[in-house]
Amino acid sequence: MSTAREQPIFSTRAHVFQIDPATKRNWIPAGKHALTVSYFYDATRNVYRIISLGGAKAIINSTVTPNMTFTKTSQKFGQWADSRANTVYGLGFASEQHLTQVPPSPLVSTNGPGDEKLFRSQSADAPGPAERERLKKMLSEGSVGEVQWEAEFFALQDSNNKLAGALREANAAAAQWRQQLEAQRAEAERLRQRVAELEAQAAAEPASVSEKEGSQSLEQLEALVETKDQEIQTLRSQTSGSREAADTEREETQQKVQDLETRNAELEHQLRATERSLEEARVERERARAEVGRAAQLLDVRLFELSELREGLARLAEGAP
Repeated sequence: MSTAREQPIFSTRAHVFQIDPATKRNWIPAGKHALTVSYFYDATRNVYRIISLGGAKAIINSTVTPNMTFTKTSQKFGQWADSRANTVYGLGFASEQHLTQVPPSPLVSTNGPGDEKLFRSQSADAPGPAERERLKKMLSEGSVGEVQWEAEFFALQDSNNKLAGALREANAAAAQWRQQLEAQRAEAERLRQRVAELEAQAAAEPASVSEKEGSQSLEQLEALVETKDQEIQTLRSQTSGSREAADTEREETQQKVQDLETRNAELEHQLRATERSLEEARVERERARAEVGRAAQLLDVRLFELSELREGLARLAEGAP
């Protein structure tokens, strides 16, 4: 889409709508906020174009043709049909003054009788009492609908906030459990090393005693048999006591390791359950966020339609005898 030979002649801000292709009655908003709508003129081809961009996407790219008519259906809303794009565009302005600032071109006209009008405002013809009653009923129903949409919108917002809080708490709990799991794993590893050291020590002590006994010559043993017997008895009792203490400590350590492994398994199970809960909370939050977005979008459309109905009712009341 090139505008090198086109000159911008006017820009304004408006809410952009397109007609629902399925129903041909309801308006679909192009976004939650007003967009910039620009009017370009190509002097070489004597062609007008209306362009509105939403980011890098062209929301409106409508070439004005002689049979097009911009119809003001209310004080702040206008529409036109683009047969090339096979759609109907609508522009909602912040005030009537913004709508009347639309520059004159072959596209722009006002409401009035005539076959050349593609769309006629319901206020163009003087309504009767039945029409006024129908508009009053529509306005009343629109007010109820507005309250319902607002209540649903705020309920969804509250649900989204609660889900976000629960997700933050679950993340904090998961981080704490991960820290506990790492600490338990480190403690289990330390105890395993201690068990290995005690087993090595228990295996080495008899060997050292045998070495000490074997290092003595037969003559020395015969000469010191009585004194060494006592020493051997003493060493044996000490070795036995050391073995018993080592065995007891090893058994206690092994029991602690088993307890820690059981605790680690429980923590890992809790961690997996928490991760599943986090994933479910994230999916639920995304769903709630999408519902909030849809509710907000529909609320904008209902509020805009309600504003039009109120303005129409006001004009009816002013024109009533």
